[in-house]
Amino acid sequence: MSDHRTYKKLELVGTSPNSIEEAIQNAISETAVSVSNLDWFEVTETRGHIINNKVAHYQVTIKIGFRIENS
Repeated sequence: MSDHRTYKKLELVGTSPNSIEEAIQNAISETAVSVSNLDWFEVTETRGHIINNKVAHYQVTIKIGFRIENS
């Protein structure tokens, strides 16, 4: 058996009215419902929505890497 692994990446956008960290966690939590073996993430973009001169919503684009299992 080899120690080499193969990974696949998904690109997602997590959102939150509270924080960037919560937006990231929301994306990871939702992905974990249908994808196994999540290993890492990278933030590629950070955006937000402004209402009445205040941050109203955070949007974070992330790439999540997961291991492909060999049968």
